[in-house]
Amino acid sequence: MSLKKAIKYKKEHRKEYTGAKSVDPSCRNHKGCKWCEENRTYQSRKQKQKTDEILKLLRGEEDESIN
Repeated sequence: MSLKKAIKYKKEHRKEYTGAKSVDPSCRNHKGCKWCEENRTYQSRKQKQKTDEILKLLRGEEDESIN
């Protein structure tokens, strides 16, 4: 029995997915839309940015944002 049919005949009590998100209507939580992906990978992006800056300093390259 499909979810729609089960809801119709009161066999299932879950709400049907309507897709009305404020960012991307085709998005479900933590899938492929840009907004969810950026939120999910925030910590790893910040850590990568820190390590890149440390590597630049160790190599002796000047970073213009520090000056």
